[in-house]
Amino acid sequence: MAEPYYLTTAISYPNGKPHIGHAYEAIAADVMARFKRAQGFDVRFQTGTDEHGLKMAQKARDLGITPKALADEMSQHFIDMCNCLAVSYDVFLRTSEDRHHKASQALWQRMEASGDLYLDRYEGWYSVRDEAYYDESELTAGEGGEKLSPQGTPVEWTVEESWFFRLSKYADRLLALYDDNPAFLLPDSRRNEVARFVEGGLRDLSVSRTSFDWGVKVPGSDGHVMYVWVDALTNYLTGLGFPDDTADMAKWWPADLHLIGKDIVRFHAVYWPAFLWSAGLELPRQVFGHGFLLNRGLKESKSLGNVTDPVELAERYGVDTLRYFLLREVAFGQDGSYSPEAIVTRANAELANSFGNLAQRSLSMIFKNLDGQLRADCEVAPADQALAEAVQGGITALQTHFDALAFSDGLEAWMKAVFACNQYVDEQAPWTLRKTDPARMAAVLMTLFRCVRDLAIAVRPVVPASADKLLDQIGVAADRRDFAALANSAWFADLVASGFVVSQPVGVFPRLELPAEDA
Repeated sequence: MAEPYYLTTAISYPNGKPHIGHAYEAIAADVMARFKRAQGFDVRFQTGTDEHGLKMAQKARDLGITPKALADEMSQHFIDMCNCLAVSYDVFLRTSEDRHHKASQALWQRMEASGDLYLDRYEGWYSVRDEAYYDESELTAGEGGEKLSPQGTPVEWTVEESWFFRLSKYADRLLALYDDNPAFLLPDSRRNEVARFVEGGLRDLSVSRTSFDWGVKVPGSDGHVMYVWVDALTNYLTGLGFPDDTADMAKWWPADLHLIGKDIVRFHAVYWPAFLWSAGLELPRQVFGHGFLLNRGLKESKSLGNVTDPVELAERYGVDTLRYFLLREVAFGQDGSYSPEAIVTRANAELANSFGNLAQRSLSMIFKNLDGQLRADCEVAPADQALAEAVQGGITALQTHFDALAFSDGLEAWMKAVFACNQYVDEQAPWTLRKTDPARMAAVLMTLFRCVRDLAIAVRPVVPASADKLLDQIGVAADRRDFAALANSAWFADLVASGFVVSQPVGVFPRLELPAEDA
């Protein structure tokens, strides 16, 4: 039986349409999901939308519609984005669903039964945009002297009756978690930041609001709705059928990976573990806080007019090109930048000129010089064996790096294998061998055929549609495109025995031109 692997994105706040940051996280999580499936894991991949909170209520009021109507409309944009970008989620969960209200209330009742909830009065600074509470010491001054959150968002002084969670009770246990299990929170820089925050002292957390009613009702406390982060974090359990004792809960919890942005690490690495401990539930195995994606080095904002629609970007450059660029260009975990020029340059240099050209000319020479016939009786020379080992080494390194969420490093290793193949072509010069040593030419082309197949399977989690188009041309069956298939040494002889013939190849990675408005 395949080993289960459960990963999630953060659920997106749908008070506006998706931006490139949402796409970046969704694509990264999807690549991880496809990668683990290719390794043979039984993967469950969940994403969704976080639809409650004051921010949604205010936006709906400004538009003259109900919060539910706003949530219905905007959540569809996130579903459409995922579908456009080939994000292979298994569950898209919306927090306005009845099952989620049931799960959130059950978690609340467990925390209450642990003695960790009490009623008091909240007075302090609150950022509506962040849906977060901040201590006075965390605030900064704006240009006009106004108080701002650490994220640079406006804060307002809030006074209301509130339920509180005894977060302070869990400070020592949290610090022990970070020390004893450093892999719980990565990269290391995020863990260090969170540890410093906890070491600075934890105050009990206000976990209900009375100033609006768009949220999950607090059980047994009229007029109170849950603080949006209690509700939002519970989504990871809701999709598994919590609080019922379901087969999904038994199989998939605890989650293997919460993939989130660095700006919400505190909620996932401080609040969430404490809530789960209070409720008597296991912690997720890992939280990974990735960096921000910047537009030409600048954070996107409506005021700067540089907000990018990821769907338009995918339509302009291609879905697989965008997926490859985002994971290749930026060291995952760090901030990175993108621009039209960078996308075109990277795609042309690596996908079109390097791998695409390798596949195209290898298959073309087989089609033209061997009438598309594959041969299993070629003599293997030391150069052929050396290339096969170089390609295998690159693919092994890709897997090692991907398992560590080091996508850029993994693709760098893959590209080195591609470069080795292109160097081999130049050195062996099969166009010359055609006249001087046809048998050797056939051996070279069969070596290249095998390597192109292996490289296509390895990069398939990143560029699934393009890799599948190439593998179709190579005759690789749809159920023989995972890492286990790479270890099957009989595949080539079986393909030859089947009578497969290479047809005139069609390129799968066309060269891109910079759009006129960006040139």
